[in-house]
Amino acid sequence: MQHIDYFLTPVSPWVHLAGQRPAELAARHGLELRYKPVDPAALFARTGGLMLSERHESRQAYRLQELRRQSAKLGVPLVIKPAHFPTNAAPASYAIIAAQESGQAGDIHALVQSLTRACWEQERDIAEDDVIRDCLARAGFDPGLAMSGLLTGAEIYGRNLEEAVRRGVFGFPFFMVDEEKFWGQDRIEDLALFLDGKL
Repeated sequence: MQHIDYFLTPVSPWVHLAGQRPAELAARHGLELRYKPVDPAALFARTGGLMLSERHESRQAYRLQELRRQSAKLGVPLVIKPAHFPTNAAPASYAIIAAQESGQAGDIHALVQSLTRACWEQERDIAEDDVIRDCLARAGFDPGLAMSGLLTGAEIYGRNLEEAVRRGVFGFPFFMVDEEKFWGQDRIEDLALFLDGKL
């Protein structure tokens, strides 16, 4: 056990609510946190899930209440219905992958947070190149990765989907330590207990 695999999409409000906790937890245990962005529509189609617009209205209504409550509980600002949601998750996902693979000295954790904040706090469209470039720069990466990392990002994005399906991932955020699975930002405490040897 030397790393935590973090399957995510930057357009998920639950990933935004997870915040810095996964990175802090990994650091506390001396583990690498590996970000694995996945196409949400493709994952749901392969694992029996439904995109938000396809869910029953009662589920959609409950989601809005739960987002409000969890935002207040965690003290994490969140616009319940941001101007640019849903949006194409691929460009921001490619940027995360390219930055992680680049070997540059930027802060990958800060990049993920910057992208989710852009969507869920600042109501910016994280499918837009200028927004992605700004988030890369703020996290200490070359903003040119928004373009130069496209091929690498697209290739690994596809591989991440196949890995996610193979390993039993079905939602976001999803954490795996070896084959132990934790789904949801509300299971980060359980992940911590597991890493402490208490679960």
